[in-house]
Amino acid sequence: MPTTRLLEVNNIEVIYHPFILVLKSISLTVEKDSLVALLGPNGAGKTTLLKTVSGIIKLERGKVTKGYINFGGERIENRDPEDITRKGIVYVAEGRRLFRELTVSEHIAAMTYRWKNADPDIVYKYFPRLRERKNVRVGYLSGGEQQMLAIGLALLAKPKLLLLDEPSLGLAPKLVSMLYTSIEELHREEKLTILLAEQNAKKALDIADYGYIIENGKIVLEGPADKLKQDKDVKEFYLGMAGEKSYRTAKWYKRKKRWV
Repeated sequence: MPTTRLLEVNNIEVIYHPFILVLKSISLTVEKDSLVALLGPNGAGKTTLLKTVSGIIKLERGKVTKGYINFGGERIENRDPEDITRKGIVYVAEGRRLFRELTVSEHIAAMTYRWKNADPDIVYKYFPRLRERKNVRVGYLSGGEQQMLAIGLALLAKPKLLLLDEPSLGLAPKLVSMLYTSIEELHREEKLTILLAEQNAKKALDIADYGYIIENGKIVLEGPADKLKQDKDVKEFYLGMAGEKSYRTAKWYKRKKRWV
């Protein structure tokens, strides 16, 4: 039977050299043409999971010691990142890692040369602000513009699966809204499959089809995005919607998540 499953992470454990266990029995799937949100607090393991899928973990002396990762019907765990990128997984790292002295157009030209038949217009189509700033050095761009450029450059590789790591980090609310509008349009119009790691749970769940919550290196909750938004604990701990409480009677500081 044909399957729409593009990525399957099955019961993996990840260890940083020599014996630091950071991911514990993680399982996750991403269907083709879907947008999946990976939510959790800082230090929960979101970035490590994306680095593991993309192969970057290997450059940091980390490896999968248990389980497997299947992409498009092929095992890819512990492969070199350049090999994984050629297969269609493109990772946009946290922190907008760009060359500050190069202009927007110079970044796009370099990536167009690297990826033959890449169409630079796709960057300006989804991030029109960059057209106005194309001759500006990246060091003079705002954080939001830099993030737009980082995602735009990834599009030039024509990814089958785009991994986005904390794209809203450090951005003003207005820029976050603009960025997420563009991500949603990319997903819908280009049929682009996206795995999005994010602390901003509300923005991520608003555009996602499915979501996973990771804490302390483990998946603790998963489900369709609409259902996760209605979950009592997700509302309280991730969406800031705990409702009215009496500080005299609720003893809110003792409140525990049901999955702990």
